[in-house]
Amino acid sequence: MLVRAYSAKCVGIDAVKVTAEVSIERGIGIHLVGLADVAVKESLLRTITALQALGYRIPGMRIVINLAPADLHKNGSGYDMPIAVGIIAASEQKVLPLLGRYLLSGELGLDGSVREIPGALAFTELAEKDDFDGVVLPLSSALEAIELRRKKVYGVRTLQDVVRILEGIEDCSDLLVWNTDECRLALNPAQESGGAPVMDFADIVGQEGAKRGMEIAAAGGHNIIMVGSPGSGKSSLAKALAGILPPMTREESLETSKIFSIAGKGRLRYGLMNQRPFRSPHYSASLAAIVGGGAGDGIIPGEISLAQNGVLFLDEMSLMPRSVLEALRGPIEDRKVVISRLKAKVEYPASFMLVAASNPCPCGYYGVGDRCTCTPSQRLGYLSRLSGPIMDRIDLQVTVFPVPGSKILGAPKAESSAAVAARVLRAREVQQRRFRGAGILTNAEMTNKLIERFCPLGEDCSNTLVKLMDRLGLSMRAYFRIIRVARTIADLAGCEEIEVPHITEAATYRFLDRAGVVR
Repeated sequence: MLVRAYSAKCVGIDAVKVTAEVSIERGIGIHLVGLADVAVKESLLRTITALQALGYRIPGMRIVINLAPADLHKNGSGYDMPIAVGIIAASEQKVLPLLGRYLLSGELGLDGSVREIPGALAFTELAEKDDFDGVVLPLSSALEAIELRRKKVYGVRTLQDVVRILEGIEDCSDLLVWNTDECRLALNPAQESGGAPVMDFADIVGQEGAKRGMEIAAAGGHNIIMVGSPGSGKSSLAKALAGILPPMTREESLETSKIFSIAGKGRLRYGLMNQRPFRSPHYSASLAAIVGGGAGDGIIPGEISLAQNGVLFLDEMSLMPRSVLEALRGPIEDRKVVISRLKAKVEYPASFMLVAASNPCPCGYYGVGDRCTCTPSQRLGYLSRLSGPIMDRIDLQVTVFPVPGSKILGAPKAESSAAVAARVLRAREVQQRRFRGAGILTNAEMTNKLIERFCPLGEDCSNTLVKLMDRLGLSMRAYFRIIRVARTIADLAGCEEIEVPHITEAATYRFLDRAGVVR
């Protein structure tokens, strides 16, 4: 007898359907075909043991399992569930009329329990797009999809729950994920953790100039680098930036949540993400960890994709391997990353705000009295590790000086992140109206042609910008960066047109170009 069950595989941030065909005929042996990797082939013994533990018999006949399409590599343990119910149905131990109406995925334990799998959000979205009644997933994975209610989402604990659903004899509404106790607990505001605490600008003493730079970066979605000595507050400012960004839209939340789900990090939360991600990898992280990678076509997203619609904070950027820094050039510009292997090519989104931090010299204390012990050539060589193409993609360059002890005691209360966030949100709303139909959302995404269209400069502004470039020795690549930043400063000020003060302030954020450090 031949039966078909349906599962899925993640390719990028989307899922594609995989058909598990199970045929039981006269003969001997169990055969698995369909370009499956070692993990899938090992699932046969695990699946058979689970079936026997639940009282099902394994027919003494030839069992052929085909995972179609045959030219698509299958990896992971999520095929245990469709293979198991396929054997049950093909051996006629149970009648499962709803077998072809649901998308199934889950790993089986030896006792018949069902364990979590990555990619639950992508599988649920595929079930919504295709002609399925719903999706059956392990409960811990199904909790990721509690906000996707266009189709039925069942969260199961054992294989017996799956059989009960597919038999269609009794009411299984208690297995719908939004009817479970775990879901009710997750949706209870009193039980919600609210995520990790965010640094507030009010808790950071001084650094008004750096705070202003952070506000501009958040308002326009600009990349920013901070240069300062150890202990000056660079990490605190980067963490505070996450608290002034506007809330994510539903589309952004779904996209980011899918990436975390595919990477296997979705089980750490319930529902869609409501906070923008803040990723802070160590400067010694490998190229694959930052960009993404993996063997064969089991390619998982890296830090730049996990920071989608959020912040990627690179502390001590000057110490990162040059190969990693240069690999960021394409994703920063294209807002996506394409990872190619011999037999696979996967594309992940990578639209993030880059927040970088660096010491000014190897010892870190240049500019702090006479504490620096580095030679001029050492200082110049340290920051010159940041190549021109990388710095060309960073709009704001901010110097962070240590706060004197005399200003720490009795310092007035600084402005809170909530007040700054309100201004940032108003500026973002202005940009959304301006770029409606242009395919972008923020000033930082403007191309040179869009700058000419949306950022016309008056005669005074043009003359001022030319004089600044000549006097400060700015490169041509700084020209459009200054205009982008000036447009954001004007949005924060509520001005329709870019004015001379906006140009002059924007030019102050190109100090590395003036110093001739970046080449």
